Amino acid sequence: MLSAGLPQGSMPKLERPGPLRERVYEALLDLITTRALHPGQHLVESELAGYLGVSRQPVREALQRLNTEGWVDLRPAQGAFVHEPTEEEADQLLTVRTLLEAEAARLAALNAGEEGVEALFDIVKEGRTAVAADDVTRAVALNVAFHAKVMELAGNAVLAELAAQVDRRVRWYYTPVARLRGGTSWSEHSDVVFAIKDGDAERAGRLMREHTEHTRHSYRHRDET
Repeated sequence: MLSAGLPQGSMPKLERPGPLRERVYEALLDLITTRALHPGQHLVESELAGYLGVSRQPVREALQRLNTEGWVDLRPAQGAFVHEPTEEEADQLLTVRTLLEAEAARLAALNAGEEGVEALFDIVKEGRTAVAADDVTRAVALNVAFHAKVMELAGNAVLAELAAQVDRRVRWYYTPVARLRGGTSWSEHSDVVFAIKDGDAERAGRLMREHTEHTRHSYRHRDET
């Protein structure tokens, strides 16, 4: 049941402007990617509608869209369930992410200015603070912000568009290993920033590739620790 599976206060309030169906979709997708709604969880239309304060129709439409995009599984005579990713799905996605992020870091080293580098250092500082406070939600959000900033500094619109397509799924896979990666992840982030600051494109790309591969390895072996 949803009431047993959601943390207190985790349901968003639909206050942003825009079509209701889009707002319901975004709310449910956010709950899935942050794992407030966890893989395999049964999604009951009436309960979701009640929590969001809407009718069942936009919830039904959102679930159908999420099913099409692979976030939700609609099972005949059973209902909707949060998709449970296979190891192969995760491995393929994280492999693609490694390629995109490594190239972004390489380009960022060639294009980033002093202001951009300082912004990266600020994110790293905040990330370390979040880890020290054991604030996993904050650490995950800052991890997303870090990689998004590197992508921005790369200055390649096509690369950024491709990265955006996998960004939410990356967050979905990263969340279960965020605590496991802990401060090590942010030390790796820091090394990447120093390489970007030095304008060393080859080193920045290599360090980012190693960093994302470590995350991929942690996800594959997350149940062994």
